Amino acid sequence: MSARRKLESAAGVEAPGAGRGARKQMTRERLLDAALTLMSGGNSFPSLSLREVTREAGVVPTAFYRHFHDMDELGLALVEECGLTLRRLLREVRKAGVPTTDIIRHSVAIYLQYVRAHPRHFRTAASERNGGSPAMRQAIRNEVGHFVREMAQDLRLIGYRSDLPTEALEMICSLVINTMLNAASDILDLPADQPQLTRELEENFISQIRLVFLGAEQWRADPDVRHKK
Repeated sequence: MSARRKLESAAGVEAPGAGRGARKQMTRERLLDAALTLMSGGNSFPSLSLREVTREAGVVPTAFYRHFHDMDELGLALVEECGLTLRRLLREVRKAGVPTTDIIRHSVAIYLQYVRAHPRHFRTAASERNGGSPAMRQAIRNEVGHFVREMAQDLRLIGYRSDLPTEALEMICSLVINTMLNAASDILDLPADQPQLTRELEENFISQIRLVFLGAEQWRADPDVRHKK
């Protein structure tokens, strides 16, 4: 790389042939990747500084503000970036018109594959979910809420427990989503060279979610429960 290219890269400037939008997106991705890299090295999100992130990304600090208002906004982007694609993939499974048992199996398979393809995102979410910055915890709660509401909407569309009010259906979905989140660390800790362990974890994961739905089939919401003290 020429001296000029090195200086341009350090400043977050790309080659003249690249479109402005592409350059901006590339710099944004470098900042997000830099934050993930630093957290993978043992740093918590609250401990990261803007200068550390920009130095890791190879851009000047002023380039940061072209993409994020502050570090909290970067943290929100990290959570949203991972959640948007996964939510879309899971919704496609639920809208495919297959039986509930197949929906569970296909959803678990997609989730396992996605977690293993994005280990830094999920390790970050696991560490920040309970002990991170207030902004990151809120961002994760918001994203979980999106998963829950979308899942409840899809179950309503396929006629699952049509007798239940929305609040009750979302409670059931919340149990499923939290079961999935809690499994992320176990998925990431699986040895890559032991496929039998992966199959066992997958079957156990499926059984846990089926158990949630089995209990949900038998459960009846108390119409007055919201009015009780």
